[in-house]
Amino acid sequence: MEGLRTAPSKIQGTGCFAEKGFAKDERLGEYTGELISDAEAMRRHVEGDHTYLFAVEDDLCIDARFDDTNILKYINHSCEPNCYAECEGHRIFIYALRDIERGEELTYDYQLVCETDEALTCSCGSKSCRGTMRATQD
Repeated sequence: MEGLRTAPSKIQGTGCFAEKGFAKDERLGEYTGELISDAEAMRRHVEGDHTYLFAVEDDLCIDARFDDTNILKYINHSCEPNCYAECEGHRIFIYALRDIERGEELTYDYQLVCETDEALTCSCGSKSCRGTMRATQD
């Protein structure tokens, strides 16, 4: 995708980085992959392995694991993100939450909702880190 690259991340494994500046609310791209049911996602998921699942509805998600063209799957979680996601039907688009400078790692708040006891410890290192990638309780 234009203006983006992958590189080693201080947060986790591989990250997605801005190759150019992005303005607040600018669309960075579409999170693509295979549309699957939650049941299929649970079948495919192996605890401890990297997953690239993004929920689009209560019972559907996009699995980007096998989509080598989707660089956005490498966006890591942060409790102080610089990006946000919006669903449009069964499609997910990533936008800049604020102005993003060239070289910055892209992040969004995963707000995970899981039925398992799997550890979802956050390693973002932000000043306001809440220690988890789980959804906040409002």
